[in-house]
Amino acid sequence: MVDEKYKYSELTAKIIGCAMEVHKILWNGFQEVIYQRALAIEMESQGLKFVREFEIPIFYKDNPIGSRRADFFVKEKVMVELKAVIQLEDDHLAQAINYLEAYKMEVSLLINFGSKSLQFKRVMKTHSK
Repeated sequence: MVDEKYKYSELTAKIIGCAMEVHKILWNGFQEVIYQRALAIEMESQGLKFVREFEIPIFYKDNPIGSRRADFFVKEKVMVELKAVIQLEDDHLAQAINYLEAYKMEVSLLINFGSKSLQFKRVMKTHSK
């Protein structure tokens, strides 16, 4: 899973490994928050430093219009967004891309625990809006 052409590849591979361990034990069928709690335990046991549910304001033309929370920020480098749905859809990917912009991050992982096999996508900022 480590591929040096991806920024923070070693770190994302370690996060994905933690998610695989969680999925192996819990399988699919739980709510997202259950996987979030389990992933926090697993990442902590692997020595990964993270912040959970970090909230950031969203602006429209310099006016605050709300806020959003990403599930995890790992080592201040990778944002992790979790889902517990049957299949990842385009709107989940769009959300991850928008969060990258809002949080001014370069790399995100979109991880889905809801399918029979763990699904994940590395999302990387390639341009600015």
